[in-house]
Amino acid sequence: MYDRSAMGYRREPFAPEEWYHCYSRGIDKREVFETPEHFARFIELLYLANDTKLIDRAGLRDFSHEEILSLPRESPLVAIAAYCLMGNHFHLLLQEKSDHGISKFMHKIGTGYTKYFNLQHERIGNLLVKPFRSKHVSDGRYFKRAVEYIHLNPAELFERGWKDGVVRDMHSLERNMLTYPHSSLIDYSVASPRIERGILDPTAFDLLGSEIATLSDILTDAAAYYAELPKEFRM
Repeated sequence: MYDRSAMGYRREPFAPEEWYHCYSRGIDKREVFETPEHFARFIELLYLANDTKLIDRAGLRDFSHEEILSLPRESPLVAIAAYCLMGNHFHLLLQEKSDHGISKFMHKIGTGYTKYFNLQHERIGNLLVKPFRSKHVSDGRYFKRAVEYIHLNPAELFERGWKDGVVRDMHSLERNMLTYPHSSLIDYSVASPRIERGILDPTAFDLLGSEIATLSDILTDAAAYYAELPKEFRM
């Protein structure tokens, strides 16, 4: 299943109460997150755009990152279980909370971030591949695998052979993964919560419970999940 229109609406709607792994990348595989500020802006959008009300981002120009992620919201469009941003792509694990919630949310973050990026770079036109792709997460075990795969994306930065089961230093990889700031892995693994934990839906923690495995235990499952994605989106 995948989104079919430039506006983010599908002919076949996302099913209520079901989880979907949604992902996209920069056009021509270009970098879309080039600086820490770019990553922070998109993470703020994950919080702000997840609301049925419209975003007045211009009115928040003087707000800090922490203040933005503490703002009250009216009603969420989606539940977010996991996310990870890489230089030229991003992954989200979403469940609808309102009619057309996933499509509306993906449209809001895509449009909002593209406007921000284009203004900074004095460019026009699309930044992210359209339509975004989505993969149905059909059951509890698959939910766990999707979370693991999303969180393991930064492993490519530290151990390029991990998808083939080749890891030179597992302890170093685990340490590096837990310091990667543009992923929700930290929020599942560290006792002291970050402000970014507010992006995630509490039901996701309930679904996973004590199911978070050690990094060494999840590499095989994550590699298998990766192999099932469309070739052009194996990022």
